[in-house]
Amino acid sequence: MTDASLRALATAAGVAPRWQDVYKNWHDVAPDTLRAVLAALGLPARTDADVAASLHLARDPHGLPPLVTAALHTPTHLPVADGPVQIILDDGTVQDHCVVDGLLPGIDRIGYHRLQTATDETTLAVAPARCWSVADAHPLGRPWALAVQLYALRRAGDGGLGDFAGLTDFVRAAGPHGAAGVAISPVHAQFSADPDRFSPYSPSSRLMLNVLHATLDVPDAEREAAELVDWPTASRARLAALKHRFDATSPDEHARLAQFRAERGDVLETHAVFEALHARLFAADPAMWHWRTWPAQYRRPGSVAVGLFAQENAPEVALHAYMQMLADDGLADAQAAARAAGMPIGLIADLAVGADSGGSQCWSRQDETLLGLSVGAPPDLLSPRGQSWGLAAFSPRGLIQNGYGAFLEMLRCAMRHAGGVRIDHAMGLARLWVVPDGASAADGAYMHFPLVDMLRLVAIESHQRRAIVLGEDLGTIPEGFSEALNGHSILGMRVLWFEREGGFGAYTQPRTWTAGAAAMTGTHDLPTVAGWWAGRDLEWRHKLGLFMDATHDANENSARHADRTGLWDAMRASGSAQGEPPPPNAPGSVVDAAIRHVATAHSALLILPIEDALGLLDQPNLPGTTAGHPNWCRRHDGPASALLDPPAVAARLASMGPGTA
Repeated sequence: MTDASLRALATAAGVAPRWQDVYKNWHDVAPDTLRAVLAALGLPARTDADVAASLHLARDPHGLPPLVTAALHTPTHLPVADGPVQIILDDGTVQDHCVVDGLLPGIDRIGYHRLQTATDETTLAVAPARCWSVADAHPLGRPWALAVQLYALRRAGDGGLGDFAGLTDFVRAAGPHGAAGVAISPVHAQFSADPDRFSPYSPSSRLMLNVLHATLDVPDAEREAAELVDWPTASRARLAALKHRFDATSPDEHARLAQFRAERGDVLETHAVFEALHARLFAADPAMWHWRTWPAQYRRPGSVAVGLFAQENAPEVALHAYMQMLADDGLADAQAAARAAGMPIGLIADLAVGADSGGSQCWSRQDETLLGLSVGAPPDLLSPRGQSWGLAAFSPRGLIQNGYGAFLEMLRCAMRHAGGVRIDHAMGLARLWVVPDGASAADGAYMHFPLVDMLRLVAIESHQRRAIVLGEDLGTIPEGFSEALNGHSILGMRVLWFEREGGFGAYTQPRTWTAGAAAMTGTHDLPTVAGWWAGRDLEWRHKLGLFMDATHDANENSARHADRTGLWDAMRASGSAQGEPPPPNAPGSVVDAAIRHVATAHSALLILPIEDALGLLDQPNLPGTTAGHPNWCRRHDGPASALLDPPAVAARLASMGPGTA
């Protein structure tokens, strides 16, 4: 087999055989990496015969796929013979059209329709030109939102772990200050059988909710007073309380559960069965944590053995469905409270870039998942060794072959009780860095995705649910990607720390930042303003040995000293700061100035992390760490209902602008 034939197959399959780093240097992907990535796509490439057969598969789509996207009022190319076709619109109306020169005339109705030819049929997804926008949700003025880590919110009786009741308290408090929305950390389903796993960005499923956030009183004064969430202990207490509540369920509640299960259908049932099966097998043998290590008869959700297990363990399956219902109730209540508090957007959900390959989403949607690969990032300035996040992503070939079913159900779940959604690592709509299991993070490759189709589907779902869309476009961005997001009214993210001339020069003025974006002081993965000014993040990196060597450590501290001066100069230029910069150990006035500074942006939306509103030193997550730093554990002082009451906090919110007040 020649490297040329392997590269040709990779290119045809949408896998880039070369990649360019942040320094504009080109690197060839190793042949073994290409073979592993192609195998995950269902395109074996071990022999010449494999490559020839796989190349035929990659280049021949075999007629109409299960779903074809189109733009509203715009002719669409179809891989069918010219001639008459019939379209059954989603309201039942029948339209007769004719394909000429491979083009279907433009359709004038947004939605999912059926297209029938003489010999085939497909779903025709007709998309608006753009998503539901901030201007659609909030026509007057420029709105702002707060960002919070849900687990960090406190309320009496929460048992030491923030829940949807605490979120409801918080949105009721934020509305009167003028907030148009509240962006929350991911609330995806975790592993009930393994409470030791709790990262919100490594879920079992992005199709279901984290039942630990269900509204429930689990009083424990000691846990509630702690500075950090004790996830394993608090989780076990909450799960026990949820089971106790289920065991005491009234007939009316059982009837409501039956209705909920019928409404949510297969998405809920497969997750509930997975939870029950995972609990049984993992308890019997810890080596069976991952479903790929289960007995063969349980590795597919549609197997006879799985069906028998569900029947024989119906009460356990019902318990997990019931917990999902309570979580769904709590999230719905929080969104209703946000709207009642005057928020035109309300909750902005966070959609993780992938799911743990051992979880229920990958188990139930294997044909649309990249198994054997982990999502990550190539080596860059922040992570010279690259990153591998241990997450599985969708397979582009699998999505196309299955009518984007898993992608659509994920979007619908995210928007079910929200006025917006943030797509984590939104570059995944165009390409993802994927790393074969067992390889180093640097030994990966870029896999391309059907960007046009996926953007159109996002636009349809956004319009149908009146939900704005944000896309995290930080890091190494594909050429033209930010423009594609902007063209579809998907808000990019403009973060204070990264808005510099040429990426490394002087801080730019917020008034020059992208208008079709969300401007913010930071994110959960970045230092808070106070922490950055004080060098708290550098202290943590030094403590945990994250610097390459002593020289790297010294260079980072020296650069921070210069950057403080540069930022203060930029804030003085915007009129947000006056006088000389304060010392590193006095960051309070810097926080005030930074918030005023970002508020001068002409961006469509402002987002203020609650950590900056409160002037906190520590960030929620320190990337590159799994131990040593309390990632996803810090709780806020005081109840959620009163967090925004201190005069200094209220003044910072007032500097964001009038909002919805």
